[in-house]
Amino acid sequence: MTIQWRRAAAAGLAATMTLAACTQAPPSSGATGTPGAAATTAVSRGKGDDLKILYWQAPTILNPHLATGTKDFDAARLVLEPLAAWAPDGKAIPALAAEIPTIANGGISADLKTVTWKLKQGVKWSDGTAFTADDVAFTFGLTADKAAATSTNGATTGVTSVTAKDANTVVVTYDAPNPNSFQWGTGGQSLIIQKAQFGAFTGAKLKDAPGNTKPIGTGPYKVVDFKSGDVVTYAMNENYRDPNKPYFKTVTFKGGGDAPTSARAVFQTGDVDYAWNLQVEASVLKPMADASTKGSMLLAYGSSSERLLLNFADPSASLGDKRGEPTTKHPYFNGPDGKIVRTALAMATDRKTAANQIYGDAGKPGCNIVYGVADYESKNTAALCDKFDVAGAAKLLDDNGWKLDSTCPCRVKGGVKLTMDYQTTVNAVRQKVQDINKKNWEAAGFKVTLKGVPADVFFTNTSPDGANHFWADVEMFTNNSESTDFTTYLTDWTTAQIAQKSNDWNAGNYARYSNPDFDATIDSLRKEADPAKRAALFIKANDILILDVVIIPIVSRTQVTSGVSKALKNVVPTGWDSEMYQIADWSK
Repeated sequence: MTIQWRRAAAAGLAATMTLAACTQAPPSSGATGTPGAAATTAVSRGKGDDLKILYWQAPTILNPHLATGTKDFDAARLVLEPLAAWAPDGKAIPALAAEIPTIANGGISADLKTVTWKLKQGVKWSDGTAFTADDVAFTFGLTADKAAATSTNGATTGVTSVTAKDANTVVVTYDAPNPNSFQWGTGGQSLIIQKAQFGAFTGAKLKDAPGNTKPIGTGPYKVVDFKSGDVVTYAMNENYRDPNKPYFKTVTFKGGGDAPTSARAVFQTGDVDYAWNLQVEASVLKPMADASTKGSMLLAYGSSSERLLLNFADPSASLGDKRGEPTTKHPYFNGPDGKIVRTALAMATDRKTAANQIYGDAGKPGCNIVYGVADYESKNTAALCDKFDVAGAAKLLDDNGWKLDSTCPCRVKGGVKLTMDYQTTVNAVRQKVQDINKKNWEAAGFKVTLKGVPADVFFTNTSPDGANHFWADVEMFTNNSESTDFTTYLTDWTTAQIAQKSNDWNAGNYARYSNPDFDATIDSLRKEADPAKRAALFIKANDILILDVVIIPIVSRTQVTSGVSKALKNVVPTGWDSEMYQIADWSK
């Protein structure tokens, strides 16, 4: 799937759904879409009343460094900020930084080992105290500490230090020349927390910090009340650095319900101003959006992929404390026949039906995990999208000794049965995709038990039903890269990032996949500066994950598929950062 095709698809989606001019094509396509990140309508602080935001996946924590779900990162983003954000064109834009470091302005060293960030001066925390470089250095130290078991630890890989040169200057030092200069400090993986609030809760104490549910921040809003799994209420931060922002006095960030209800709330009743992730069947969503006088669809492409993860560890409850640990091996996804079984499962996965009939114009069959930047998209995997073949999958298994056993009923070899638990979040679209996969997989010889987990449970590190525990055989959800450099994103499949009990299941490698060749490829990406060679490494990393069937991409989705009130202004979608990244600019 080429970037030119996807650009056309983005334009087509706006046309077929009669949407406002909000569609954002991938940065490499050359399309500019909506205006840039700056507000296009004047904003006056506190002029607006309550901004109503609805996420059908409810936030459960407001410390992004312990978060595992987009819902939590986004809810935190109203309060906490990074040094820089990612704009719709995939470029870094200042947040807490005064400017974006470059080699030309001296911010990036010629050897690509150090990045010097100059901070905005006069910035205050919402409690009125001064924000300084010490807070930035503290945030790095806390997230880099393995004892803290942070979910954002991967962004610190290869970073030797983050130090405060002075109160307004931070120096990030990498252990080798790093062409991904903004690996740390940008986007949701590097939101800065206050040293004074978290200083007594470093290491293993972090999970007990009061700031996890009521962080003090530098952003446009501050938390008034938080009911986990339900609602967050915010008030405007009177100490926010821009005297004209934010526009809204308060924000109600409501969680729960489901995607169709969220769509109705913005398009039909007008009860909310912003409804997130309208993962609704196209046959339902399109007519609702087309007929609406109250809301419009907001769309942006990035790198979002609805994918299947296959478990390389053994999730059996009978293992007790060893359940899901990387020292265990999955009974049929690992071992001599592991690749054969994984390949059969991929062959029996109908991506086209899932994309075309369920997602409609909001998604296309997924072939890659790295996409959104034309030079990085592999052409070696395209045939997989056309390789749906249940009979071929059954034959592959049969030819390799996996014989049907009517008492199961499933295929069995050496006493090992192809029985599986397949989990995802509770959502009508995902349940329909599950049903399609179950039918085809069972026709190939697997016995499949479906499991739906509420989103606020699935995307948390505290529940055994969480995606990061992954105590199932197959799980399905969407994830994406936060920037057009995929190095940090791909780090989540390295051996060092395997989720396990010792890191509170908070590391990013939920599948417990370990491949020295893949690890070496990611190590090379951290050092290789030549653009052509980097592109080749991104393709290689993608191909290892796809061709080794670690991941089975199902649908390449729009990154932002949300509904916005027609009265709401200055909402500029990006496919490379949080949907809340410029909420300070929103107004009516």
